[in-house]
Formats: sequence, structure tokens, C-alpha cells
Amino acid sequence: MLAASELKVGVCFMNGNDPMIVQRLLGNKSGRGSMVFRMRIKNIVTGQTMDAGFDSSEKFQEVDLDIHKAKLSYIDGDNYVFMDEETYEQFEINKEDLGDNVNYIALGDEFTVELTFYDGKPVGVKTPIQVVREITYCEPGVKGDTSGKATKAATLDTGFVVQVPLFCDIGTKIMLDTRDGTFTERAK
Repeated sequence: MLAASELKVGVCFMNGNDPMIVQRLLGNKSGRGSMVFRMRIKNIVTGQTMDAGFDSSEKFQEVDLDIHKAKLSYIDGDNYVFMDEETYEQFEINKEDLGDNVNYIALGDEFTVELTFYDGKPVGVKTPIQVVREITYCEPGVKGDTSGKATKAATLDTGFVVQVPLFCDIGTKIMLDTRDGTFTERAK
């Protein structure tokens, strides 16, 4: 059984009788009651997407999925084509089906991803927790009027914009946490 707090991008679960996959985390909200986790989920069978909120006390059954290790082979428009490392089979996944993971995957990546299959069809991707990306654009950092942790916006090689410390410049390789899309450190 999965708790609502364990639902992350790429995780599949049963919501009633429907198999669902988490595409995007929209945030969480705590109030007088318990914590509510908001996310965009997609029905694997029908392809319908919807925004849902789940109470932290809710439990879900896991969906049995086949998992294959693969690397990104090429990008064809909005389709990302992955190649299985063992069988060399190629599988297409639409950009929308990748959800937030599209921000962390680019051509030429050295890391492998886990393709998840439901009834023989690829439905999602799980990326490593830490990935290395390169900064392609950011404003120069200005020291001075700061008290505490100062950050600036930086555009990465995938087009994703993330907050980084002032010492990061264009061409700097950084480590990102794929669970929440935050800067963790400079890559070595």
C-alpha cells in the first residue's frame, strides 16, 4: 500500500478501479485538518488527465508494472524515443506523458532511466534522484544587498528554469534533485 505522501512523479497507483500515474506535483497544503497533496494524474487506460488532491491518511494500492532500463536515443518532435539497454528495442513516449521528468532528460545523458510499462505499453519514466544539467543562461550575480541565502534564476540545457546561488554562471554544471527540481550542488 502507498500513502499519499509517497506519490511522486512517475509512480503508478490504483484510484478506485482505475490505474493512474502521477505526472506533476502541484504542491501540498496543510490546514486545520491533515495535509492535502495536490497533483496532476493521468488515467493509464483512457489517457484522461485531471488535477486531484489526496488527504495524507489515504492509502492506495500499487499497480504491477514492468520496468526496463533505457537511455534516451533521440527526440522526434514531441516524442521521446528510448532504447532498452538489453534488447535494443525502441519505445516512444509523448512529452506530455513524461510530465515533469522532461525537465531532467536531454540528448547525450550518461544516466539510464527506468521505463515503466502497463499492459506492454510504456506509460512513464523514473529518473535518478540526482541529475547533472548545464546552465545555458543566467544573469550575473551581484553581491551586496543580501542577508542570507541569495539566489538567481538560471535556464538549463533542457529549458527548465531553476533558482541557483549567485556563484553559478553560464556553463556551470549543477546537480538537481528530480523529486522537487531544486539545486543541490555544483557538479564535480
